[in-house]
Amino acid sequence: MARDILSPNQVDMESPGRRDYWVALGHTSVWGSHLIPLTVIVGPQAKAGEGLVAFGANHGNEYEGPVAIKNLLREIRTEDVLGRIVLVPVLNVSAFRVGTRESTVDDGYNLNRVWVDGAGTTPALAGITHRIVEFVRTVIWPHVHISIDLHSGGEVARFPHWAVYMAHDNAEKNERRQQMARWFGCSVIMGSSSPGPSGINGALFQDADNLGKDAIATELGHGSSTDVRGVRYARQGVLAAAIHNEQLRGSIEPIDHHADGTQCLVGNSASVTAPYPGHYEPLFDCGAVVSKGTTVGLLHDFYRMDEDPYECVAGVDGIVISQAWGARVDQGQTILMVAEKVE
Repeated sequence: MARDILSPNQVDMESPGRRDYWVALGHTSVWGSHLIPLTVIVGPQAKAGEGLVAFGANHGNEYEGPVAIKNLLREIRTEDVLGRIVLVPVLNVSAFRVGTRESTVDDGYNLNRVWVDGAGTTPALAGITHRIVEFVRTVIWPHVHISIDLHSGGEVARFPHWAVYMAHDNAEKNERRQQMARWFGCSVIMGSSSPGPSGINGALFQDADNLGKDAIATELGHGSSTDVRGVRYARQGVLAAAIHNEQLRGSIEPIDHHADGTQCLVGNSASVTAPYPGHYEPLFDCGAVVSKGTTVGLLHDFYRMDEDPYECVAGVDGIVISQAWGARVDQGQTILMVAEKVE
């Protein structure tokens, strides 16, 4: 199937039917463009300002999202689409091309930290990473009310599989968002009151929430591999959200931890930051239930061979939801997160 190469202002998000694009954002060093794959399918019941978008490869070394969305491109039939479905298998094409978290060979930025005012529109914020933000804000956000950002740990961290939604004071909205997260089938569901999935600023998840959209983010694997359950959960979550929000015709059954009632809902988390560079030794697996004050891992300094390691202690009673993936960690790196159990 041939894809049209065109500029962002030529993308048609309104006409009925399916269109497959390479959206061209000018390259700053190569005489050419970065090409972002985007498919939009518009059905007969599409409403202005409503639709679902699913993003893969916000980080360039996280592969469950890209694989799941690429598979959905073949699976979703145009005749079954009722509203509007937008699929972006690879958002950060600069980072994905070289398999890095950041846009290493271009401007060096982390796409999930640059959703700030002026991104892509001011000279100081005009690299490819910031222009991807502008592209999403101008081309995609006006036409969707549901955003799914499919992450995994890459080479930074490992997780139990989890989906996160932004907790809301409105009970109806909160329940709708929680159910969207539950339908992925993951073992852990997180209702976050922080600006982003782990309290970060400048995230896509946060930008969508700031605009009032129902935003879901995930952690579906780690190690820059393609996790079989992570791909399964990504597919399930996107399809369930599309069907339950009347963007796609069909039915779907719950899977795995959602089906057997073993999901754990967690809330606020406490993290441990590496006070110095070293090597991390986990003492518990991700997903383990621990008590506040428990030593979950040890940070070793091999240049001070005879000193005791630094104890990484759980700050709350709860579940280990993140630990450093590689043994070697940098000073200031988040190496442990424990989240409180809500139920």
